[in-house]
Amino acid sequence: MRNDRLFALLILAALATPAPAQDGGQVTGPQASEVAPSRFGGREPDQAYGAYQRGLYITALKLALPRAEAGDKAAQTLVAEIYARGLGVRRDGAEAARWYEAAAEQGVPEAQFQTALMLIDGEFLPRDRTRAYELMQAAADAGNPMAQFNFGQMMIDEAGNEADEREAQVYFERAARTGLPDAQYALALMLIEGEEPDFDAARTWLARAAQQNFDTAQVELGSWLVEGIGGTRDMEAGFGWIELAATGGNVAARNRLAKLYWAGMGVEGDPIAAAAWYMLAKREGLVDPVMEDHLAGLTEAELDEAGSRMAQLEQGGSRPAGLQEAGSAEAGSVEENDAQDQP
Repeated sequence: MRNDRLFALLILAALATPAPAQDGGQVTGPQASEVAPSRFGGREPDQAYGAYQRGLYITALKLALPRAEAGDKAAQTLVAEIYARGLGVRRDGAEAARWYEAAAEQGVPEAQFQTALMLIDGEFLPRDRTRAYELMQAAADAGNPMAQFNFGQMMIDEAGNEADEREAQVYFERAARTGLPDAQYALALMLIEGEEPDFDAARTWLARAAQQNFDTAQVELGSWLVEGIGGTRDMEAGFGWIELAATGGNVAARNRLAKLYWAGMGVEGDPIAAAAWYMLAKREGLVDPVMEDHLAGLTEAELDEAGSRMAQLEQGGSRPAGLQEAGSAEAGSVEENDAQDQP
């Protein structure tokens, strides 16, 4: 059974934030884990890769380009990465697409993944859903976690029967076991579908995603704990997870937190705090009839106080009161390292 919360295809930031064009400057580039040789076809393009690791992106580009033009798949992927992220040069999506596609044709999983995204997006390559599906599957089968997650979503979108959805779940689980929070959340929701839902496993995967600050999972886990879904009811811990997501800016969490303060669930009832959190959610376009009635019942002085409290929340003046409880919740007590779960 399809769950609409899962299936808006994630278009990864293949074209990320522009970077200054100063060679050796302070550029926010990929993290150490992102520049592993495996991203570039299984081996380093020698000096070019070394320059890339040191943040000398223009130098890396100059060294890699001749080899890319000569057909070196690792150099092609490295050049594509530099253009896609705008590392040391102006971002150039068309040039990035050219080199990602060239490396994808030579079987580089990262290039296959990025090319598939571009084929879905249709901005820098002609839109081609069929070829995108094939490349995404190839990258997923090669072990790329983001490709596994996206391919699972593509399978769900095109699923014609339950067998297809079960196969999609396999890809979600592979990605989830690498620690990808998006996949952990998606897997949790899939585990509660069907005739034999597995709430215990679902709650564990939700907790893993929530511990990685995945706010949607924090809201879901918090709600399950408050309502006792899938295990022991723990309203204080549930309040803590929802508050954590609300403090991070999640609009739905802010409204749910307002209701918890209003009802005194998991926290001492506080009509002013309830109003303040709801005002924040309403500012983002969320309107809740229950909380509208709550605001209508407040005095002018109470509304003024709620407005002042809201301003403090906006300025980060409120530390999540339930954060400590959430972190120690039974549902959150899972191993941080999923390496032992690798198949």
